[in-house]
Amino acid sequence: MRGALVYSAAVAAAPVCIIGASGALGFGLAVRLGRAGVPVVIGSRDAERAAGAVDRAREAVPQGEFSGAENAAAVAQAQTVILSVPFRSQSETLTNLKGAWREGQLLIDATVPLAAAVSGKATRMLGVWQGSAAQQAQEMAGEGVRVVSALHTVSATALSDLDHELSEDVLLCGDARADKRAAAELLQRIDGLRCVDCGRLEMARITESLTAMLIAVNSRYKAHAGIRLTGLPEELWE
Repeated sequence: MRGALVYSAAVAAAPVCIIGASGALGFGLAVRLGRAGVPVVIGSRDAERAAGAVDRAREAVPQGEFSGAENAAAVAQAQTVILSVPFRSQSETLTNLKGAWREGQLLIDATVPLAAAVSGKATRMLGVWQGSAAQQAQEMAGEGVRVVSALHTVSATALSDLDHELSEDVLLCGDARADKRAAAELLQRIDGLRCVDCGRLEMARITESLTAMLIAVNSRYKAHAGIRLTGLPEELWE
């Protein structure tokens, strides 16, 4: 794939924790990564709910390696954690995970502060004091946790449909190039996804808002459109 990375066996064996895999985006990521050979640990506030998501994932991808646990226990099992929860749950989830993080863990935050979180329109955004949901995640997780913002323009419906051929970009924001590269190494294991470095974490306020725009576009055209940037060089992660 254009702009793809070369993966090592060590990276391939590393598990990833997905918090919020009972939702459409998180579940789509779980089954896509599981199909790509990545061991997936599904985290939930309730261990039984996590087990239910694991059963669904195994049914969709019998060859995948899936396990489930309560959030804190799930986070302890992986160096990389994907947070895929509604904005109304982000603060509570991160508060409950205080003390569970390890120095150097990578948190890929997919949270979007849509107004739907407070019974508003899904095509409108909420103001976040820190600037973006990703910056709020960084503040709450602590300095020792590396935060990258991603996945705001990837259709949850398209991800969950394993027969759907993906061809879109994942817009990454983060304060360290190495952190974004690590996120790209994981996410580009999913066929059809290409990761693009969009700058520092503060740029997440822009990439998060693109979700609201795509909701409006997809509603109008009854589609599941994503975003693809043109004119980029062949190699994006030298």
